[in-house]
Amino acid sequence: MASARARLLACLSALALIASASSPVAAGERITDKLEILWGQTQLLNGDETIALSLDRAMGAGFRSKTSYLFARIDIDIKLVPKNSAGTVTTVYLISEKQWKTHDEIDLEFLGNVTGQPYTLHTNIFANGVGGREVQFRLWFDPTEDFHTYSIVWSSDQILILVDDVAIRQFKNHWAAGVPFPVYQPMRFYGVLWDADDWATEGGRVKTDWSQAPFVAYFRNFRAQGCASSGFSWACGQDPFGGDWFDGGGVGSTT
Repeated sequence: MASARARLLACLSALALIASASSPVAAGERITDKLEILWGQTQLLNGDETIALSLDRAMGAGFRSKTSYLFARIDIDIKLVPKNSAGTVTTVYLISEKQWKTHDEIDLEFLGNVTGQPYTLHTNIFANGVGGREVQFRLWFDPTEDFHTYSIVWSSDQILILVDDVAIRQFKNHWAAGVPFPVYQPMRFYGVLWDADDWATEGGRVKTDWSQAPFVAYFRNFRAQGCASSGFSWACGQDPFGGDWFDGGGVGSTT
C-alpha cells in the first residue's frame, strides 16, 4: 500500500510540473490589488501584503478574488490557526456564482485540531451540483509554524491539488464517460475562516473552545495565472478544435 501510494504521488508530482509556472508576486504588491475583503474582522499586515482573518464567537471573516476564471492555476501561502483550533475551519476554494443546484466548486478545507494533533486537509470537488468527492490528507508538517503554499490547478483535462508544489490529488476529466467535470462555469476564488464545530474536529465530538478566541489565520502571495472569464468558454480552452491556456491554445491572462 505504501509503495503504491508513493508511486501515485510521484506520478502526480510529475504532472504538476507541467503546470508549475505560476506568476511571481511583484515586490511591494498589495494583496488587495487582487483580493477584496468581504466581511468580518480582518487586518492588512506587512505593507498590505498579508491578510489576517479572525474568528470569534460573533463572526468569522472572508475575502474573494476580484476576478473570476475559467481554468486557472491559483497559489496562495497560508499560515494556519495555531494551538487549540478545534472546531475551526480555514478554507480556500473556487466556486461558480450562479445557480447553486448546478454549481461547480473545488474545496481545500483545513480542519482545526486539539493541540498536538495533526492538521487534516479535507478536499472536495463539485461539478454540476454533484459533490461527494471528499478525500482527506494528513499534512506532513506543522502548518501553524510558518507559511506554506497551497495550489489549485484547474484545466479542461484535470484538477490538481498541490501542497508546496507536491501534487496530492488528481481529478481527471471523464466527461465522455458521463462523469460531471467543471468545464463551462467560471469560478471565483474565496478564503474564509469559520466555525464548524458540528463536524470539523473528530466528527463534531470536540467543540470550539471560545476562551482561545480570537482565532487567526494569515494569507499572503496570492497568485492567479489563467483565463479570466470572458463569457465565451471556447476562448478558455473549450474550442472544439482543441487546445487550452496551459499549452497556449486559448486566450489566457494573468491577473
